[in-house]
Formats: sequence, structure tokens, C-alpha cells
Amino acid sequence: MAESVELPGRLAILPFRNKVLLPGAFIRIRCTSQSSVKLVEQELWQREEKGLIGILPVQDAAETTSMDSMLSQGVGSESGERSSNVQVSTSDAHKVDGKNPSEVIHWHNRGVAARALHLSRGVEKPSGRVTYIVVLEGLCRFNIEELNTRGPYCTAKISPLEMTKSEMEQVEQDPDFVTLSRQFKAIAMELISILEQKQKTGGRIKVLLETLPFHKLADIFVASFEISFEEQLCMLDSVDPKVRLSKATELVDRHLQSIRVAEKITQKVEGQLSKSQKEYLLRQQMRAIKEELGDNDDDEDDLASLERKMQNAGMPSNIWKHAQRELRRLKKMQPQQPGYNSSRVYLDLLADLPWQKASEEQELDLKAAKDHLDCDHYGLVKIKQRIIEYLAVRKLKPDARGPVLCFVGPPGVGKTSLASSIAAALGRKFIRISLGGVKDEADIRGHRRTYIGSMPGRLIDGLKKVGVCNPVMLLDEIDKTGSDVRGDPASALLEVLDPEQNKSFNDHYLNVPFDLSKVIFVATANRMQPIPPPLLDRMEVIELPGYTAEEKLRIAMQHLIPRVLDQHGLSSAFLQIPEDMVKLVIQRYTREAGVRNLERNLAALARAAAVRVAEREQAVSVSKDVHKITSPLLDNRLAEGAEMEMEVIPMGVNNHEISNAFRIASPLVVDEAMLEKILGPPRFDDQEAADRVATPGVSVGLVWTAFGGEVQFVEATSVVGNGELHLTGQLGDVIKESAQIALTWVRARVEDLKLAAAEETDLLQGKDIHIHFPAGAVPKDGPSAGVTLVTALVSLFSQKNVRADTAMTGEMTLRGLVLPVGGVKDKVLAAHRYGIKRVILPERNLKDLVEVPADVLSSLEILVAKRMEDVLEHAFDGGCPWRQHQHSKL
Repeated sequence: MAESVELPGRLAILPFRNKVLLPGAFIRIRCTSQSSVKLVEQELWQREEKGLIGILPVQDAAETTSMDSMLSQGVGSESGERSSNVQVSTSDAHKVDGKNPSEVIHWHNRGVAARALHLSRGVEKPSGRVTYIVVLEGLCRFNIEELNTRGPYCTAKISPLEMTKSEMEQVEQDPDFVTLSRQFKAIAMELISILEQKQKTGGRIKVLLETLPFHKLADIFVASFEISFEEQLCMLDSVDPKVRLSKATELVDRHLQSIRVAEKITQKVEGQLSKSQKEYLLRQQMRAIKEELGDNDDDEDDLASLERKMQNAGMPSNIWKHAQRELRRLKKMQPQQPGYNSSRVYLDLLADLPWQKASEEQELDLKAAKDHLDCDHYGLVKIKQRIIEYLAVRKLKPDARGPVLCFVGPPGVGKTSLASSIAAALGRKFIRISLGGVKDEADIRGHRRTYIGSMPGRLIDGLKKVGVCNPVMLLDEIDKTGSDVRGDPASALLEVLDPEQNKSFNDHYLNVPFDLSKVIFVATANRMQPIPPPLLDRMEVIELPGYTAEEKLRIAMQHLIPRVLDQHGLSSAFLQIPEDMVKLVIQRYTREAGVRNLERNLAALARAAAVRVAEREQAVSVSKDVHKITSPLLDNRLAEGAEMEMEVIPMGVNNHEISNAFRIASPLVVDEAMLEKILGPPRFDDQEAADRVATPGVSVGLVWTAFGGEVQFVEATSVVGNGELHLTGQLGDVIKESAQIALTWVRARVEDLKLAAAEETDLLQGKDIHIHFPAGAVPKDGPSAGVTLVTALVSLFSQKNVRADTAMTGEMTLRGLVLPVGGVKDKVLAAHRYGIKRVILPERNLKDLVEVPADVLSSLEILVAKRMEDVLEHAFDGGCPWRQHQHSKL
């Protein structure tokens, strides 16, 4: 440490930006700018004796100038043994080189005189610019009296701030200074003892603590800490030794406290590490013991097998990194921790998902696929043709993103089995996901793992179960999804069924993208109306109509009866159902679009047959071990009336042969009497329509439901009243409006239709009209009952019966135009099932008859109507009353 130095009256000033040099500290700087190079060259390099310069702190908002300073601060001593390097930047003196003369620089009014301990000069290549590296030592404080510019750098008139020797001796006698010195020494010794344990350098610092005055030690200690620029300036401004020592004591104590906190944290971490190492050692010992005992089913082996399973799962690289992070986290957890099981289940799911595993598709044989479809499904020619087209495209382009097929039709027409046939033709696995009643979006996207009991969505869970990434996935009952506060599953399906989005489907539980583009999606629905339009737009709708009676007969004989017999342990040797009896079942006991009720009725017949066969088996088993000995001797004895001898002989394998012979000899053949005994009296009668329209005011309409087409009767009657219209039958708003339109149209044409006497001008005068739609428990709505309502009202007011063999459908306007309606194919099939012979359709619905089977059309008389008068002309015997009146005039 240098002794007291006599300062000159003026010093060259080297500014330091946001950094303070304290007395006793060492600094190493590299000068590259023009001003700093000139200052070092003129004030230090060119002088033979070591010169002095002033280090002045400055603070500005500008960027650091081209002079970069590398500060090396340390504890000063005469030998200069301890030092630590800190990098800072300095600022050139008030931009005297003219780069930015308008920039404001805040100069501090106090600085530190410094002398050069080392100088080295260098030249940069290829620019040739001269640079200097200078090592300086802080000596003492000074005060700025006047600051001037001298060429490219500044000089200042200064006055020293250090106390004289006599003044310092007086301060050292001050009791306050003595107390502060003791406090500083105690804290400094404690800090040194801690540093001695860590860095093994405390002995050298103790020497300084015993030899140097405390007011100098204060600067040296503080210079070795990382403190803020404001605290550095405060320390520089502490000229009074007592103030300086008090400030230094505070800073050293704060540094000591931070070291203690760091030590406490380190000890805590080391303690935890020691505990983990101890547990690891114990686990290794336990593992070794279990290996000796032959019991290796421990957590470590379990996790190792899980890791091998994950490695063999074929995950993409980004998902594999995510899985590795989760596995490392799981390994650090104890099995008793709350999150262990959820993490383990999550990793099991990642390992079980078929990321790359796919079914090996067999080469598509379209002829075999067509034969397979014909074998499994009767009829449905257009639907099977569309499936063959779909398979043909897959054969030509296996990676083609084909449309999502959506089979729409009533229950029991084979929608699900068609999807299964597609999977069989492609050689892929098949999985069915039922969406009926799903109201939670999490059923599609999964629950987030933060929730208790969280699980993946049905799609991801289904792929896990099927084990391949390219199955045929059936989304069954897609029209029966709902929505509530938990979300809208139909909206979540938009991403699933969009080929551009499902290649990176994000399940909330999985939390990583999964590629669904290889999955072939097939959907089924009973109705299109409940499906949201955006979701419907992503699918190709294929409508499946109901079956005709002939088609049902063929399906029953080829598919249903063999399946029912097999399910009940029977065969044709036990039960025979003739075609005539199947026709009776279809006509009298089932009137549905599909064949499920037909199959239930056939199953009832099979159960009854199973009971009889089981009873016969019991009767045979009682006497099957008794065998009669046949011989001439026995025959003679029997002829003489002698007592017959019996012998018990075990039959062995011949028992089964005798039982079969008995069964074959007497199969149960179903007849009409057996039908009524088992199935009960007939539910439907061909004379139903004739019986119900036997009185005026009743007409026969055709409606469409989710279960296919149906025949709907409309009844109208009049009672004494005030001219009001009453509607019953659980009707919707649209059908109520249709009834009001129908009544208005009839009232407007009273004279034309001759529905009232000449003196009557209002049909409703003193009357109420009551219109009823039977089957009141079934909701009804839609505009297609308009023509049926008008016909019923005209029949009521004219007191003429509607033809019992005629049914009709169509929407009407207030002017009497008949508008086209939907579901024509299902409605015509319903009329055919009910034995209707004539069907009245809107003229613009003729194009829809192309889809109706030819055998059905051949058995029906299709009548077209453009106006309401045409409907009435066809509905009544002898034609419309209005036209009858015209003919009578002619």
C-alpha cells in the first residue's frame, strides 16, 4: 500500500462511466479511443517518472464509448498479493472529439488520484490504431475546483481531501471512532474466517487487518464487494473517517449476512442430496437382496421396463424428448408421493399408443370386397357401389385423404355393419366409438392432467385399445351429441374430421400432438338435422332407406334366421321357419324401416323352440341307458305273453347318435297357430286404413321420422262453438300453422267446393273445428301434412269419405299450390308396408322416385299434384266436389 502522496494542483482527468475507483484498489484498463489514448500517451507514457492522473466518476445515458475498461479490483497491500478482476466501461471526457457534443454528462465533484503501475503499448492490425493497457492504483481522494479542456481530454484544478497526520491522530483518539473500529474489526474478522474456510486466503487478509489503519481498510474492503453505483459514490464522498468506517461496517455486515444465507441454503441442499444418496444406497442394497431371493419385481425394474417400452413405442423425436423429461421426473419421485401414480399412468399411455404401428393392408381385391358386401348385406345397391368406389380410390392411391362417409338412416338398416365391412375389405382393425348422449367436450379432447381422475378422450383411448394408428373408426350416433356448460363435442369433432387439422390432433390429457390422418373415419346418424352444418360439411352423407317387405324376407331367410338359430344353439334340424310364416311376421308384427323387430320376433320363435327341444332331451336322457335285448328267444317269450327279460347295458358313444336321430326325425315347423301362440295376436292389419277412414273427416298422410317413413292419420270433426280451431296430438308450431292455412283455404273456397248451402257464408258459424293427430304421445311437426289437413277438412264439410287406399304428402301454400317435401323415398316405402295402393305426391317430387325400388313402384299408383284441387281430385271417389259441380253444369 502506497504511503501518503503530495498531489499537484492540476491533474488530467480520465472519466469512468458508472464506476468508482476507491483508494487502495487496483484497476486494469484498455484504452482505444482517441481521447483516452492521448491522455495516457502525454501524461503517463512520455514521462520518465510515473505520473499521476485523476479518476472521476461520471453518469450519463449514452452508450459506452470506444474505450473499454477492464477493472481489476482487489485488496491493496504493499506486496499487491490479492486481486479480483471486474469488467466495466468508461466514458470519454465530455465527447471532446466532437462525436456527440450535445450529449449531457453528469460529472461527479470528487474523484481519486491514481498512479500507473504498469504500461504496455500495442498496435491493432490492419487499422494501425494505437492502444494502451494501463494498471492503476487508487491513492487518495480529491475535490474538483475547476474543469477545463486540454486538447482531446480534460484537466481539472483539484484540492486534496485527505487529513493530515496530526488530524488523523486526533480522530483516532475519539471514543466514537474507537467503537466503530472495534465493530468493523469484529465483523471483518468474522468475514475473514468464513473466507478462510472457503478460499484458504484468510491468513493474508488478517495481516492487512493488523497492519493498516481502519479508515484505509474500509476503502479496501468495500472495493472488493459488488455494490451499486450509488453506494460506491456514497463511499467516495465519505471523507470523514468515522462516516466512512460506519458505512463500511454496514456494507461488510450486509455482505456477511448474504454469505450466511447462501451457506444455509447450500447446507440445506447438501442435506437433501445426502438424504437422496442414502435412499439410493438403500434401494441398491434392497435390489441386491431381492436379486439374491429371486424377486426382481421392484420399482426400479418396473421403471426400467417402462423405459424400454417407451423406447420401442416409436415416438417422434419431439414427443420422445417430452416423454424423457416426464420419465426423469418420475424417477426422482417416491412411489408414495401424490403425483407418482398419475405420472406413471401418463407414461404408460405414451408407451401404449400406436405412434408408428399400423395394420398391414392386404392388396385390395374389389371383386372380393363386392362379394363380401353382397354376402353381408342384401340390397343397398347404390350404397355398396359408393363403398366400392371408395375402396377403388384407396387401391389406386393408398395415402389419399378420402371423404368421411356418414351413413344416415333409420335404426336397423345396417349402418354399423357397413362400416365393419369396409374395415374387413381393407384388412384393417375396426373400432366403434359411441357418441350418443355425449355432452362433455372432454370426452373428445380428454381432461387436463391437473384434474383429479383425468383421462384421455375417447379417440385416444380407442386407439390405445385397438393398438394400431390406421384403424377404421366408427363414430356411432354422431347426431345425438349434446352441449352444455362443459363444452360442445360436435365442435371438437371439427378438428378430428378435418384432414388438414387432424394430423396434429391435441388431446388435453396427452398434451402432445397425435397424428389421426391415417385413421379412416366413418360416422352414422339417424337424422341430419341435429348435426351442426360445419360438421356436416366435413362429411359425405349417404342415406340408407328402409327395406321393402321383399327385401326383409330375403334378409330374414339369408341372414337373420341362420344367425338366430346359431345364437340359440339350434339348427334347421330343430326349427324350420317357412317363407310364408316369415311373410306373416313381416306383415302382421313388424312395420319398421329396419329389421331389428323382425329379428326379435324370430328370436322369440327360436326361444320357444329351444324350450321344446330341451324338454325332449330330458325325456330321452331318462331311458337312454336301458337297452332292449333282441333275440329269437325273447321274441318267442313275448309272443307267448311271457315276462320280458331286460339287461342294463351302458351305451357309450351311441347315446349322441340316438339323440341326433331322434332330433332329426321330428323338427319343429312354425305354422300360423304357433305364431299367434308365441307372438300374440297380430299387431297390424291390412284393413286398418279402411276401418279408420270409413267416416268423413279422416285422411291418410305420410310422414318421415328418425325411424323411417310412417303413415299418419288425420281426424277432423265439428262441434257447436264459436268458430275456433282446436289442435291436439302434441304438435309443433309448423304443423299448427299448416292447419290454420288449410282451414283458411277451405273457408275461402266454400262456394267453389259446394261445402255449404247457398245461404251460408261462413263454415265456422256456430261451430268449432277440432283436428286431432292420433298417437298423441309422439311429438309431431313439419309442413308436409298440409294437403292431408285440407283433405280431412273437405271430407268433413262435404261428408264424403276419403279413399282408404290413398295416402298423401305435400306442403301447401295459402293460394293452393302444392310444394315439394323431403323423405319421399321413406314415405313411399311406408305406404307400401301399410298396404296402401295409391300415393299422391307433389309434382316436383317425381325426381325423388328414382331412388325407390322398382318392385315397390310397380305395386303402387303414383299420383302427382300441382295444386290442391289435383289432390282432392285423386283423394275422393268420383273426383273433387268442385269439378263434379262443373261437370254437372256442363
